[in-house]
Amino acid sequence: MAGNRMICHCKQVDYITIRKAMIEGARTIEEIKEKTGASTSCGRCTEAIEEILASVCGCTGTSLASVVEAVKNGADTVEKVGEITGAGTSCGRCKALIQNVIDIKK
Repeated sequence: MAGNRMICHCKQVDYITIRKAMIEGARTIEEIKEKTGASTSCGRCTEAIEEILASVCGCTGTSLASVVEAVKNGADTVEKVGEITGAGTSCGRCKALIQNVIDIKK
């Protein structure tokens, strides 16, 4: 887990705000811009946001792509996703995001 740190200094958007936007379904830089305002000024934070978007579980290093793949292959609970990917099996902070991936299948 990365902890809370400022990601977009221009718009004062922190890590937790970006993760909350992901839990609400944001999966692209454009969706993060729309929900948070991050990366709408100078753009220096775009790469950091893309790295956050690519990750689900910092404890295990599980990517969003691997969680989505597990869901597409039939994992329909957070526990099943954890069995396949390892995500959500350590501290559990990513469980809400995993559930959102299950709910919206992306």
